[in-house]
Amino acid sequence: MPRKSLSPVIYNLRDVKAKVATPIHCIVCFDNDRLKISTGFKVLPTHWNYTKQRVKNVVDAIDKDKINSFLNDLEKAAGEIIADLKSKRIALTKDVLKSRIEEFLNPAPVEDKPKTLLQFVRWYIETCPTRLVRSKGNRAGRVISPSTIRRYKTTLNGLEAFALKYPRPLDFENIDSHFYKAFTEWLTARNYATNNVSKYIENVKGFMSAAVDEGFTTNLAFRKFSNLREDAENIYLTEPELNRIYLLDLSKTPRLEKVRDLFVFAAWTGLRFSDFSALQPEHFKSNTEGEVSLNLKQQKTGLRVTIPVESEVVIEILKKYNNRLPSGISNQKTNEYLKEICQLAEINERILKHVTKGGKQVIKTTDGWSKISSGVEKWQLITTHTARRSFATNMFKRGMPTLLIMKLTGHKKESEFLKYIKIDPEETESLIRSYMRQNSALPKTAQ
Repeated sequence: MPRKSLSPVIYNLRDVKAKVATPIHCIVCFDNDRLKISTGFKVLPTHWNYTKQRVKNVVDAIDKDKINSFLNDLEKAAGEIIADLKSKRIALTKDVLKSRIEEFLNPAPVEDKPKTLLQFVRWYIETCPTRLVRSKGNRAGRVISPSTIRRYKTTLNGLEAFALKYPRPLDFENIDSHFYKAFTEWLTARNYATNNVSKYIENVKGFMSAAVDEGFTTNLAFRKFSNLREDAENIYLTEPELNRIYLLDLSKTPRLEKVRDLFVFAAWTGLRFSDFSALQPEHFKSNTEGEVSLNLKQQKTGLRVTIPVESEVVIEILKKYNNRLPSGISNQKTNEYLKEICQLAEINERILKHVTKGGKQVIKTTDGWSKISSGVEKWQLITTHTARRSFATNMFKRGMPTLLIMKLTGHKKESEFLKYIKIDPEETESLIRSYMRQNSALPKTAQ
């Protein structure tokens, strides 16, 4: 039976002489070719209208309306699929057409949308390994890192524990000022440091922002949540202290010697652990004058930095390992070895490190935190990131302009960079006096 003039679809029966219900076939005609598709429905030949290619409107025809409605939808869909493929200049083949029609016949199941923040966060974390970073610039297009996923899971654990105590369900519409106040108070009561509380809030804001983008909620109250942060009292190592560490004889303990060399290398280049633990000879470039520089793309930010290799210590370390630095162990183990190294180097100045925990200011002790403390020896506070802060601070003390140091560290915002400058009031006063004396000489008497 010829198809309708403008329709690409013909419906026919497998066996027109059958005495029982027989399958209805769909024939899609395109570009002098034909594609046969099963509709999944059957009909008695006596109940089939061969002219209209539909089930007859007779009482005995079971499900006639449902079958005809399906046949109408399939015919319309086939025409639209063919028109779409042609408009997009996609080659019309049996495989392509069959795939598109099967998508129509067997649509993917629609998952229930998360209705609460906890449901959304669990779903969001599950899909993180294939999600791209929610930012622009150099990090755009990169998948979310395992370390970020671990932080998300920590926040989820906190939210789940909080939900057991909070009288309101954590539905999207309930993430408001009342939630913010209760959650921050709950975290503070658990003796969390102010900056840790801030990280939880930052993650909650990120989850809610993603939920808005995904169309799960329109609640924007989270945008008014304040990030409670205090300036961290982190330390740095002076150049004499770095020299003391570098000159330490560790030849009998290779595990410490390699970590020491990597740390000192970082302290004179400003690299993060994720960068200096993965350096290759290809990262070192020489210009026509034989000057060597370190050129790499930072793991964390995606920014490319070029660091001139001028420090004699760095040059010695590179020669020692033939431009292939030791492979880094885990950050946690490196920090453990660093404390052992710096204790051997007698980096033992007593430091008073203040932190707000549980809403009260406390001081670092050997065993934890207390309101009253004589502080801790400096080696106890040293981590891999101390190297980066030491580089920034020591270059600043040498008089290098902050914008140049930022070119080396990869900072884009001066406000973020200045957090790395760790000089005490006495050092600040000394630097100011030095700068003022450079231009304080009396003008020469006119001849």
